[in-house]
Amino acid sequence: MDLYEKIKMLANEKKISIRQLEEALGFGNGVINRWRKNTPGIDKVQLVANYFDVSVDYLLGRTEKKRYYDLTENDERDIQKELQSLIDDLSNADGMAFSKKDNEMSEATREALIISLENALRIAKIEAKKKYTPKKYRD
Repeated sequence: MDLYEKIKMLANEKKISIRQLEEALGFGNGVINRWRKNTPGIDKVQLVANYFDVSVDYLLGRTEKKRYYDLTENDERDIQKELQSLIDDLSNADGMAFSKKDNEMSEATREALIISLENALRIAKIEAKKKYTPKKYRD
Protein backbone atom coordinates (compact mmCIF):
# COMPACT_ATOMS: atom_id res chain seq x y z
CA MET A 1 0.00 0.00 0.00
CA ASP A 2 1.48 3.34 -1.02
CA LEU A 3 1.47 6.62 0.91
CA TYR A 4 -1.69 7.97 -0.72
CA GLU A 5 -3.63 4.76 -0.07
CA LYS A 6 -2.61 4.75 3.61
CA ILE A 7 -3.69 8.37 3.98
CA LYS A 8 -6.99 7.62 2.25
CA MET A 9 -7.58 4.64 4.56
CA LEU A 10 -6.82 6.74 7.66
CA ALA A 11 -9.11 9.52 6.40
CA ASN A 12 -11.90 6.99 5.84
CA GLU A 13 -11.44 5.68 9.38
CA LYS A 14 -11.82 9.24 10.66
CA LYS A 15 -14.74 9.81 8.28
CA ILE A 16 -13.19 12.78 6.51
CA SER A 17 -12.38 13.37 2.87
CA ILE A 18 -8.91 13.99 1.49
CA ARG A 19 -10.04 17.54 0.73
CA GLN A 20 -11.09 18.10 4.35
CA LEU A 21 -7.71 16.77 5.46
CA GLU A 22 -5.92 19.15 3.10
CA GLU A 23 -7.94 22.07 4.49
CA ALA A 24 -7.25 21.05 8.08
CA LEU A 25 -3.51 20.90 7.38
CA GLY A 26 -3.41 24.09 5.31
CA PHE A 27 -2.48 22.30 2.08
CA GLY A 28 -3.64 23.45 -1.32
CA ASN A 29 -6.38 21.61 -3.20
CA GLY A 30 -5.11 18.34 -4.67
CA VAL A 31 -1.72 18.34 -2.92
CA ILE A 32 -2.16 14.91 -1.35
CA ASN A 33 -3.57 13.48 -4.57
CA ARG A 34 -0.37 14.53 -6.37
CA TRP A 35 1.60 12.39 -3.92
CA ARG A 36 0.62 9.39 -6.01
CA LYS A 37 3.24 10.46 -8.56
CA ASN A 38 5.46 12.95 -6.72
CA THR A 39 7.39 12.48 -3.51
CA PRO A 40 6.23 14.90 -0.80
CA GLY A 41 8.52 16.74 1.58
CA ILE A 42 9.07 15.11 4.94
CA ASP A 43 7.57 18.16 6.68
CA LYS A 44 4.23 17.55 4.95
CA VAL A 45 4.33 13.83 5.70
CA GLN A 46 5.06 14.65 9.35
CA LEU A 47 2.00 16.95 9.46
CA VAL A 48 -0.20 14.13 8.15
CA ALA A 49 1.31 11.67 10.62
CA ASN A 50 0.71 14.05 13.51
CA TYR A 51 -2.88 14.66 12.39
CA PHE A 52 -3.68 10.94 12.44
CA ASP A 53 -1.46 10.18 15.44
CA VAL A 54 0.57 7.63 13.50
CA SER A 55 4.28 7.33 12.84
CA VAL A 56 5.94 8.54 9.65
CA ASP A 57 7.38 5.04 9.27
CA TYR A 58 3.84 3.66 9.20
CA LEU A 59 2.80 6.13 6.48
CA LEU A 60 5.87 5.28 4.42
CA GLY A 61 5.29 1.54 4.77
CA ARG A 62 8.37 0.80 6.85
CA THR A 63 6.34 -0.71 9.69
CA GLU A 64 2.85 -1.99 10.35
CA LYS A 65 2.77 -0.40 13.82
CA LYS A 66 0.71 2.78 13.62
CA ARG A 67 2.08 4.21 16.85
CA TYR A 68 5.29 3.70 18.80
CA TYR A 69 3.28 2.68 21.83
CA ASP A 70 1.21 -0.01 20.09
CA LEU A 71 1.59 -3.37 21.75
CA THR A 72 3.88 -5.91 20.12
CA GLU A 73 3.63 -9.70 20.20
CA ASN A 74 6.14 -9.72 23.06
CA ASP A 75 3.99 -7.24 24.98
CA GLU A 76 0.95 -9.46 24.42
CA ARG A 77 2.85 -12.50 25.73
CA ASP A 78 4.00 -10.52 28.78
CA ILE A 79 0.41 -9.42 29.46
CA GLN A 80 -0.85 -13.01 29.24
CA LYS A 81 1.90 -14.24 31.59
CA GLU A 82 1.16 -11.49 34.11
CA LEU A 83 -2.58 -12.12 33.83
CA GLN A 84 -2.09 -15.84 34.47
CA SER A 85 0.11 -15.01 37.46
CA LEU A 86 -2.57 -12.71 38.87
CA ILE A 87 -5.28 -15.32 38.37
CA ASP A 88 -3.14 -17.98 40.03
CA ASP A 89 -2.39 -15.69 42.98
CA LEU A 90 -6.05 -14.82 43.43
CA SER A 91 -7.14 -18.45 43.17
CA ASN A 92 -4.51 -19.70 45.61
CA ALA A 93 -5.26 -17.04 48.19
CA ASP A 94 -9.04 -17.49 48.00
CA GLY A 95 -9.10 -14.03 46.51
CA MET A 96 -11.75 -15.08 44.04
CA ALA A 97 -14.34 -15.43 46.79
CA PHE A 98 -17.26 -13.17 46.01
CA SER A 99 -18.15 -12.04 49.49
CA LYS A 100 -17.14 -12.33 53.12
CA LYS A 101 -19.30 -15.44 53.34
CA ASP A 102 -16.75 -17.19 51.11
CA ASN A 103 -19.31 -17.83 48.39
CA GLU A 104 -17.67 -18.62 45.09
CA MET A 105 -18.36 -16.06 42.41
CA SER A 106 -20.28 -17.10 39.34
CA GLU A 107 -18.40 -18.05 36.18
CA ALA A 108 -19.69 -14.90 34.43
CA THR A 109 -18.42 -12.68 37.24
CA ARG A 110 -15.08 -14.49 37.23
CA GLU A 111 -14.74 -13.98 33.46
CA ALA A 112 -15.65 -10.29 33.82
CA LEU A 113 -12.96 -9.89 36.48
CA ILE A 114 -10.36 -11.57 34.27
CA ILE A 115 -11.29 -9.38 31.30
CA SER A 116 -11.04 -6.29 33.51
CA LEU A 117 -7.62 -7.34 34.76
CA GLU A 118 -6.42 -7.97 31.20
CA ASN A 119 -7.65 -4.55 30.07
CA ALA A 120 -5.97 -2.90 33.04
CA LEU A 121 -2.68 -4.63 32.17
CA ARG A 122 -2.96 -3.48 28.53
CA ILE A 123 -3.64 0.12 29.54
CA ALA A 124 -0.76 0.07 32.01
CA LYS A 125 1.62 -1.30 29.35
CA ILE A 126 0.57 1.35 26.80
CA GLU A 127 0.89 4.17 29.33
CA ALA A 128 4.33 2.92 30.36
CA LYS A 129 5.43 2.90 26.71
CA LYS A 130 4.13 6.44 26.25
CA LYS A 131 5.91 7.65 29.35
CA TYR A 132 9.20 5.79 29.21
CA THR A 133 10.00 5.34 25.50
CA PRO A 134 12.89 7.70 24.71
CA LYS A 135 11.97 10.47 22.26
CA LYS A 136 14.47 9.25 19.68
CA TYR A 137 12.47 5.99 19.36
CA ARG A 138 9.01 7.55 19.18
CA ASP A 139 8.81 8.09 15.42
